[in-house]
Amino acid sequence: MQVFALTEHMPREQDDLYPDEIEALQTQETLIELFDAYVLEATRLQSAYAPEIKIFIGLEIDWIRPSSMRWIHDLLETRRFDLFVGSVHHVHTIPIDYDREMYVEARGRSGGTDQQLFENYFDLQFEMIQALKPPVVGHFDLIRLKSDEPNADCLRWDAVRQKISRNLDFIIGYGGLLELSSAALRKGLSEPYPAKSICQMYLTKGGQFTISDDCHSVDQIGANYGQLLEFAEETGIETWNYLTEDPFSNDLSSSKIQFSSIRIAEIKDHQFFKQEPLSADLQRNISAPSS
Repeated sequence: MQVFALTEHMPREQDDLYPDEIEALQTQETLIELFDAYVLEATRLQSAYAPEIKIFIGLEIDWIRPSSMRWIHDLLETRRFDLFVGSVHHVHTIPIDYDREMYVEARGRSGGTDQQLFENYFDLQFEMIQALKPPVVGHFDLIRLKSDEPNADCLRWDAVRQKISRNLDFIIGYGGLLELSSAALRKGLSEPYPAKSICQMYLTKGGQFTISDDCHSVDQIGANYGQLLEFAEETGIETWNYLTEDPFSNDLSSSKIQFSSIRIAEIKDHQFFKQEPLSADLQRNISAPSS
């Protein structure tokens, strides 16, 4: 692989700090400082390794409440990015993928059942994609992770199916991509995000994918990409998309983001999918001291 995108999470408001961040005495201000340090280091890496690999610099947004829009606008207007990933990690402002306890709390706010929480999640996701039209929609069915049956089919509930179909239609309508993420495999699920049934629904509508490991540490780079490739073939996904231009656009739409596609059949024999571990060389590069 020669093309990589770095998408650090955007800073969150003080009320939305995770328990481990509170324990570490992090604040809204220190999260902003960490994020700016990420942009600086990503820019250094982008320049330092330009002859070998192409690095795009982006961010992953967290759509939590209406005021999230102000934070997102501020980030995109005051800093330069190649792209952003739109995602939802909270329902009723409660994290739904941090731990089981918080998931159950969010479920209680939704009415007490997984189905009700799933409906609320996909409604909030719809609100996010309508407001932002993100070029890439991240871990589309993340809500599965801490549910009672994380490997069960989300489409088993008619109301959830309808909301999923609506969201997929909207994403296709503005030209967005779904992230096919191997992170679900790393976290113990049997299928990536999105699950096979959702991928197949998306394919019948004409949807397109890009891939991600959603890594949060160097040793997770490329994790389970071999399984992801097998899953794609089994599911009927024939092409993956990757970023090809460096627009540095702060436009809150996908209109200036350029992707190219590559057939899966063309990359099966690429050395990236044959080496183990996949991240060994990259670890040396990313850990290299600044000159």
